[in-house]
Amino acid sequence: MATLQDYRDERLRKLETLKGLGINPYPAKSNRTIGAGEVAPQFDTLEGKEVTVAGRVMGLRKFGKLAFIVLKDFSGQVQLFLRDGDVSELDASAGVLGMKELPLLDTGDFIEATGEIIKTKTGEISVGVKTLRLLTKSLRPMPTELTNKEERLRRRYVDMNVNQEVRDRFVRRSKFWQATRNFLTQNDFLEINIPILEHTAGGADANPFVTHMDALDQDFFLRISHELPLKRLLVAGYEKVFDIGARFRNENYSDEHLPEHVAMEWYWAYADWEKGMEFTERMIRFIADHTWGSRQFTLDDGTTIDFGKDDVHFPRISFVEVLKQQYDIDVFNSSIEDIAAKLKEHKLEVEKQDNRQRSLDKLWKKYRKTLAGPAFLVDMPTFMQPLAKVQPGNPELTEQFNLVFGGSEMCKAFSELNDPIDQYQRFLEQQNMRDAGDDEAQMMDIDYVEALEYAMPPACGLGFSERIFWSLEGVTAREGVPFPQLRPEIDSITKDIYPEVAFESTQK
Repeated sequence: MATLQDYRDERLRKLETLKGLGINPYPAKSNRTIGAGEVAPQFDTLEGKEVTVAGRVMGLRKFGKLAFIVLKDFSGQVQLFLRDGDVSELDASAGVLGMKELPLLDTGDFIEATGEIIKTKTGEISVGVKTLRLLTKSLRPMPTELTNKEERLRRRYVDMNVNQEVRDRFVRRSKFWQATRNFLTQNDFLEINIPILEHTAGGADANPFVTHMDALDQDFFLRISHELPLKRLLVAGYEKVFDIGARFRNENYSDEHLPEHVAMEWYWAYADWEKGMEFTERMIRFIADHTWGSRQFTLDDGTTIDFGKDDVHFPRISFVEVLKQQYDIDVFNSSIEDIAAKLKEHKLEVEKQDNRQRSLDKLWKKYRKTLAGPAFLVDMPTFMQPLAKVQPGNPELTEQFNLVFGGSEMCKAFSELNDPIDQYQRFLEQQNMRDAGDDEAQMMDIDYVEALEYAMPPACGLGFSERIFWSLEGVTAREGVPFPQLRPEIDSITKDIYPEVAFESTQK
């Protein structure tokens, strides 16, 4: 049975033969005039006309003086029909192959074909090839199927070639972010890119990655949030701003979380959380319409989600009431011991460094898993949200809302705190939590406090990550990104092929 090494050796032999004929197997120029998948739909207007198609060889059959090649590019595929006498002969200077050189082609090669649009005797819409060029010689055969999950994630470029639904998923991912961007820009928001490297990691409860900048001989954090730099822009006089880009949280992998992922945050001056909720309803519906063409979804666990009609508002769920009704816990007055007892009762982990905030959050998250949504979580305690304004007449609660569906919180938003003295005190509380061992508590950012002292207008802000996309696609986090991080692993065949490489050092 032939091995990968055998196939590669045979293709290397063909490569040398092509070079010996004077053919450049990797030319720079292609002359494509139409996508392969565009030929059949336009047959009525294209029949008899000359076109040039280019793409990957998916199949090649030769019967005496006739040959058929299935050619695929991003738009789809088309059949190439080659007949001896119609196809130009070898012209190495032009990179043209003749019928005699067809055995030097393999599946996986990229080629270019020029000819008339025809129908064969069997009624197959085809390109009747006049000239054939090699664009790229493939040295490894593309498999016809790939189902092993580990292999799929390691060689995603193969996965996307073999499994069309995987490739299509990332087309939708692109549409998801484009729809997000379009909705915001259509509502007069400015996209302003902000730094990824920060002196202080702020805007979220997360453990940051640390890197070192040689130019300044200082350590920096990779951002865990877009929030604080964007709110500095409100201080600077901008009124509607957003940014889309990667953020980094040095935490464990899960089906809903990756240490690196794409997220978006917007900030809107002179808006409050009520305006923010209405805006969020319109935004999520717009994104669903323009990404999937539907507002109804069935998630991977069978949960049904319906974002509903434009004039229907999402229901609201009180954080305080949920914990009282489900666990008989008073968010403000129950002792930490009583809360810990409820964690044990519901088989939730109790850690040594658990504080009130983390413990309450664990109870909420257990209940959250039962919610289909969509709904807005409201009534978040002030001590759990250091960056939000408090509700008028109720300083224990913030003007915060979280969009919940499919058992998860998919975005967080609030009326932004812009009182520099209040903000400083809340940062001090968070710093005390960090000093007590909570690595995810927020750092003191005195520069941000200083910015607030120059005055930031009242504003609403919201952020969400691509977890919304993963959830509505019904896939895990790793399946939802093109190239997830994995521990490096080099197979034995590759090690044999490249003996000069010190693979052990590259995997450290």
